[in-house]
Amino acid sequence: MANDPIGMTLSVLNRIAGSEAAERLGLRKPIERFAYQATRTGFAAAGAAARQFKAVQKLLQPERLPRPESVPDLFDLTETEQQQMFRETLRSFADEVMRPAAHEADIACAAPEALLASFTELGITQFAVPEALGGAATEQSPVTNVLIAEDLARGDMGLAVAALAPIGVANALVRWGSADQQAKYLPAFAGTNPPLAAIAINEPRALFDPGAMACRASAKGDGFVLNGVKSLVPLGQSADFFLVAAELDTKGPQVFFVRPDLPGVTVTPEPAMGLRAASTCSLHFADTPLQAEDLLGERVGACDFEEMIDLSRILWCALALGTGQAVLDYVIPYCNDRIAFGEPITHRQSVAFMIANLAIELDGMRLLTYRAASRAEQGLPFHREAYLARVFCAEKAMEIGTNGVQLLGGHGFVKEHPVERWYRDLRVIGLAEGGVMA
Repeated sequence: MANDPIGMTLSVLNRIAGSEAAERLGLRKPIERFAYQATRTGFAAAGAAARQFKAVQKLLQPERLPRPESVPDLFDLTETEQQQMFRETLRSFADEVMRPAAHEADIACAAPEALLASFTELGITQFAVPEALGGAATEQSPVTNVLIAEDLARGDMGLAVAALAPIGVANALVRWGSADQQAKYLPAFAGTNPPLAAIAINEPRALFDPGAMACRASAKGDGFVLNGVKSLVPLGQSADFFLVAAELDTKGPQVFFVRPDLPGVTVTPEPAMGLRAASTCSLHFADTPLQAEDLLGERVGACDFEEMIDLSRILWCALALGTGQAVLDYVIPYCNDRIAFGEPITHRQSVAFMIANLAIELDGMRLLTYRAASRAEQGLPFHREAYLARVFCAEKAMEIGTNGVQLLGGHGFVKEHPVERWYRDLRVIGLAEGGVMA
């Protein structure tokens, strides 16, 4: 099999399709179908301006995914068979496809189209869309979403954000979208060429608070008018549409569907310190007209904005876990092989203790993140847990990135080693809002 993203993905798919777990979980046929479509279509991609969304069926009511039938009473970290198979697949994808492409993607400030297409062919997006709309999802699973994000970020955080941003939009549609919105958009996410989309919440202001946004929407006639700026939006220049959060008059934060070709919308590339492969952009809205059906949900307030923020923060914590684990896995063999004064530098207590602290902090981050995701999956209040995970992961992610660079010495400062990129990516954890969602 060729050593390109598509070839590697097909190789992974073939291995999974032949496994006993795929047969037992009923995933063999969907996997074989994705592989066939990949070969037949060649991963053709449609431009943002050319894509048209049209409902292929009429829904009498929105399709909501139920919570898992068997939820343990106690906090349980045991993975299901399906989660184990996902993790094995995604770790191979991260190691064999994402990591080799990460350096060039960082320079180009864009994820390779072939890599995004190959991620689609893994079928992960299918598990965000209910079966009634052509997907494979049967229940909500924030925990599975966290595991997916963690394993993808082991390859590269920027590429992981680019791959996961559309899934976050699909998750939001399933949770809060109206029947008409689901019928219009979700079947496309379950197809072989899903749309590129992202959630736009961040704004270019110091100490930005998503509960007090400067981006404003005002009611006008039967619709709305949108004004303001959003920043650090993934896939900005290639997205088919965005979910944009804005303050609606006196009714608090609301979320709107916004196409980049609408009047008054300007998309500007915004390469940042990190996440460069995610193609971050800023969105400017100047009296952008929106229709009544562009409001996410059946009515004003249907979207639980606080829950959206919490689910987004949980997924950013998961991305920090994956990248932090990549740092730890890289520095251990490097420091064991690095000889100074006739012995490995890990024989020095200062170095050994620093590496041990990386592992300790990662375990703390992981437990807080998993606990928040677990409570979300059980239907329990999880705002406090999501906030604690965010605060702890934001602090420790920067510490892990800094110490990773420090352990490599001069090599930590050059692009020959990926640790400097991981350091830059980890700095975003305390800043990012939206973009992705569990």
